[in-house]
Amino acid sequence: MGWVSVGDYEVALDEGKVVCRNAAGRRLKSVPAKLADDPVITGLRQLTEWLERHERRCLADVERWMVRSLPVPLAVIGRVWPDPAWRAALRDLVVTGEDGQVAGFLRDAGTDRGLGLVDLDGDTVRIAPDMVRIPHPVLLDDLAELREFAVELGVEQKAQQLFREVWQRPDGLDPQGTLVEEYAGGTFKELRFLHGRATSLGYRVRGGHSVCPVLEDGRSVEARIWIGDYDGWSETETGSLSWTDTAGKTLTFDQVGPVAWSEGMRMAAALYAGRDIEDEEQAA
Repeated sequence: MGWVSVGDYEVALDEGKVVCRNAAGRRLKSVPAKLADDPVITGLRQLTEWLERHERRCLADVERWMVRSLPVPLAVIGRVWPDPAWRAALRDLVVTGEDGQVAGFLRDAGTDRGLGLVDLDGDTVRIAPDMVRIPHPVLLDDLAELREFAVELGVEQKAQQLFREVWQRPDGLDPQGTLVEEYAGGTFKELRFLHGRATSLGYRVRGGHSVCPVLEDGRSVEARIWIGDYDGWSETETGSLSWTDTAGKTLTFDQVGPVAWSEGMRMAAALYAGRDIEDEEQAA
């Protein structure tokens, strides 16, 4: 944006920060204290806060489309692409064509020109599917090769896709099993620490569980881990990981899809990573 006059100074936004220059055009290290309560400064700071919220919301929406493998109309992608926040969240994501195969890395979009992609041969191509699909990485057969190619291209995905942690269901598991114990037993000195970690990671806490809802193949599934619902100052530990349907019925492993499995394990690993290592070392 351009510079706006405030008394003997001019102010503007630069990379999300309010900057100021004097009448001679010299940029100052900070906004003078006497301008702190000026309505123009206040307005710019409020605008900055709104833009930050908007960027977070755009990124969260794009990640939700990916996690849920939701098809998005091409018209929607084309309409939001001019917005820098949307464009940053969408740029360089792997998208699939109408045949479900990887089409390339998203570089451009428009309602009248379709999608501009860098395909797997490194060429620039255009496609115009009615629906744009941003697959969850666990569904990509050649994920390792795609990661290598992305590094060669200098791809930087703001939305976690190619470099999102994924877990494949191991072979040999009892298909009728219901509990994963791999990340159970992570000790936290106080329940509020584990609750806080769950919410800071973006998970809901309900009924003593940290939960991660996943929509997969049109079916809603919820991964859940017991974290405690008693005194917030008491010690607690992570429990077993399980999955339920919308009615709360526990699902067996063979009823859990690859995305729900991966996202559940991702949640369990992230919570477990915050455990009290010091106490574990002392116990050992």
